[in-house]
Amino acid sequence: MPSLWTRIGELISNVAGDVLNAIVERVRTIFEGDPETRRQVAFSVAMIALSAKMAKADGVVSDAEVKAFYEIFSVPDHEFHNVERLYNLAKQDIAGFDVYARRLFRLCHESDCQGQLLEDVLEGLFYIAKSDGVIHQDELDFLRNVSDIFGFSRERFKAISARHAETGDSDPWLVLGLNKGISFEDARKRYHQLVREHHPDRVIARGLPKEFMAIANERLAAINNAWAIVREEFVTA
Repeated sequence: MPSLWTRIGELISNVAGDVLNAIVERVRTIFEGDPETRRQVAFSVAMIALSAKMAKADGVVSDAEVKAFYEIFSVPDHEFHNVERLYNLAKQDIAGFDVYARRLFRLCHESDCQGQLLEDVLEGLFYIAKSDGVIHQDELDFLRNVSDIFGFSRERFKAISARHAETGDSDPWLVLGLNKGISFEDARKRYHQLVREHHPDRVIARGLPKEFMAIANERLAAINNAWAIVREEFVTA
C-alpha cells in the first residue's frame, strides 16, 4: 500500500496551476470512500501548507521554524522531495491562505473530523510560530485569522494562545477556559474534561502523526500546570 507521503506526492504531481487549492480538492474526491485516510492526508497537507505560509507571515522563514516543522513530521529520505516541494510552493507568500483554510474547514466537516482536528492544526502552527523564541505580531494575526476561519470563538483562541505563552506570562484561568468565581467542583470538572479531550491517546486515535505526540504532551503539560496553580488558589482562598 502506498505510504502517506507517496500519496501526497501523487497529488502534487497530478495537478497544475493553483496547486494548493487543487490538492485540497483532490483530497476531497480521491479519498471520498476512505474517511480515515482522508483525515490523515488532509491533516498532513494542512500542516505542510499552512505552517509554511504562517512562517512566511513575518517576512522570514527561519531555520528554527523549518526545524520545528520537521519535528512534527518524520519524513523518510526517499519521500523528502514530495514534502519539500509542497512546503516550498506554500512559503512563496501568504496570499490565499484564507481560501485554503476555508477549504480545509469544509473538508474536515465533510470527513466528520469535528473541531478537534482543526484545533490540532492550530496547535501545530503555534508550535512552529514560537520555535524562534517569539510569536511575531504578523504571525499572531495569521493564527487568529485561521482560528476565525475554523469557526473557533475568541475565547477558545485565547485559551489556545495562552498555552503557548512564555513562562510566567500565561494566565492559568485562561488556559483552562475558566472564569474566576466558578466553584471548585465545576473547575475540577472542566480540568478533567480538558485532560480527556487532549490526552495523547486521543491524538493517536485521530490518526495524527506520531511526532505530534510531542505537541500533545506539551499541551497536556500546560493544562496540568495551569490546574496546579488554580487549585492552589482555591486552597489558599
